[in-house]
Amino acid sequence: MSDAMPEIKKGLVGVYADVSTISKVMPETNSLTYGGYAVQDLCEECSFEEVAYLLWHGELPNAAELKAFREQEAGQRAISPALHRVIREFPKDAHPMDTIRTAVSFMGLEDPETADVSDAAQRRKAMRLLARIPTAIAAAHRASKGLDPIEPNPSHSFAENFFHLVFGKVPQKEVLKAFDVSLILYAEHTFNASTYTARLVSSTGADIHGAITAAIAALKGPLHGGANEAVMHMLKEIGDPKLAREWLQSRFDHKALVMGFGHRVYKSGDSRVPTMRKYAEKMAEVVGDRTWMEISRILAEEMLEKKNIHPNLDFPAGPAYYLMGFDIPLFTPIFVASRITGWAAHVFEQGADNRLIRPLSWYTGPEQRPVAPLSAR
Repeated sequence: MSDAMPEIKKGLVGVYADVSTISKVMPETNSLTYGGYAVQDLCEECSFEEVAYLLWHGELPNAAELKAFREQEAGQRAISPALHRVIREFPKDAHPMDTIRTAVSFMGLEDPETADVSDAAQRRKAMRLLARIPTAIAAAHRASKGLDPIEPNPSHSFAENFFHLVFGKVPQKEVLKAFDVSLILYAEHTFNASTYTARLVSSTGADIHGAITAAIAALKGPLHGGANEAVMHMLKEIGDPKLAREWLQSRFDHKALVMGFGHRVYKSGDSRVPTMRKYAEKMAEVVGDRTWMEISRILAEEMLEKKNIHPNLDFPAGPAYYLMGFDIPLFTPIFVASRITGWAAHVFEQGADNRLIRPLSWYTGPEQRPVAPLSAR
């Protein structure tokens, strides 16, 4: 064996770990595609439920298939009394990402098919997770405010039900459309950190609840899903469009990170941003407050001009969710409610042709050496 150090790909940059049919950023169009469909087109033509079906089945549903899919999801939204009791015991100041991570793990304890990792069982469990994660997110959010949970409404669409669970009411159609678009854009994105985590855990033969729990833990990080929360905190810190340029220059001067910019995959701009920005602008119109979008516009222009760095999806999603009325700590859990579709699709794909994921590391520590007795140390 050679002693020469191999090329180390820190962060696995440029490493192809497997093949996948689920999604791809098409280099010729710089477009993220699900099963070959550009996400910007899916946003305009499809509901989130249609896109969930696409990710799990490889094709868009016909009317009958969509109806059956919606009925299956809507019929399984209720969480158990035991989980409700656990949620009420969560610390009131716990981050919602920690509460949903714990809730999903608890769902695994309760699920009668937890140990069954056959494809059929995995798909049934994924549907239960898709249906129940919003219920758990909303119940934990309301419990932290001293409010009783709201029962899910099976007559609502996925988006309608989420607002119903959190606020007790369904907003106007423009808000629902903007929210649905965000769910579609967040649903899947190739081998990102949390998705790769889900595949890695699944490759060990672990159950889907374990894989999704691990993925949620990965998504919480501010360099991954938590960035949408950080963006809104940043915009609120600036507070006034007149202060945006000065604030940004101070970040440059201190070589500080500006959240919501740059992406490992996109070099010419995140293809999801124009669509999300369009609907964030619509939210600003609905609410009648352009403050956050104006600050965002200035930051994006300055970052492109001064650093040649484009915004990513989290940059317009943060203010969009804030304008919808969601508390900032709920932004990343909403990401979870969407990304469960992509994570599950990858768990299915990993299981269909599984091999344990076990990379190597190059050791750079001391050579083998003897252990001195305690008296001689």
